[in-house]
Amino acid sequence: KKDSFSKRLKLESFFLLIKPTKNIYTNTLVREKLYEQIEKLIKLGFINIEVSWSDNKNWLDYVFNLKLKFPKLNLGTASVVNKQSIDESIKVGTHYSMMQGWDRDLLNYSNSKNHLLIPGVKNLNDLKEAININCKIIKIYPVKDKTESINISQYKNINFIAAGGLSISDIPLYKSLGYKSIVIGDKGFKNNDIDPKIYKWLKEKSNGKNNFI
Repeated sequence: KKDSFSKRLKLESFFLLIKPTKNIYTNTLVREKLYEQIEKLIKLGFINIEVSWSDNKNWLDYVFNLKLKFPKLNLGTASVVNKQSIDESIKVGTHYSMMQGWDRDLLNYSNSKNHLLIPGVKNLNDLKEAININCKIIKIYPVKDKTESINISQYKNINFIAAGGLSISDIPLYKSLGYKSIVIGDKGFKNNDIDPKIYKWLKEKSNGKNNFI
């Protein structure tokens, strides 16, 4: 799983994080509108979507239906915080999960279930601990608050993902800094709408006008 995920990182520049609101669960029109937007992304060649985990009785059905409707998605879960969130991510069949912070016990639990969990770190001690237990894919979160002691160029065998307050316009900067990919959250999906600049970026990429593929 780690190897296939790492290969995908070489092909894709970002992950889009969707945080479900209550009306996505309950309002068919809101849900269909999002489906239309996701379909548009897929037609432009984009498939890396994460859904923020929520301790909500409707969450499992929502993500399961998303997976059924769009089987091509490289679908993951974000903001996993406990064993329940890992178990539900596995139950719904997502390909990977990401933590906001560092939790060694949760990582070991996910590994025992053969589920890819990407840790989030922002200080050097957590980074070293993650590397010591063989994490090959690590998220720096929030990347703008990371300690200056973290220099990702020193770790040639690690695939780093930047996250926290980033938008589609941040891709060139973080690629130039050595990050394999970034996570776009609130600046990419807000009020149940995907940022139109994302479609524009993907169109330019497909037309060969974008150098950061």
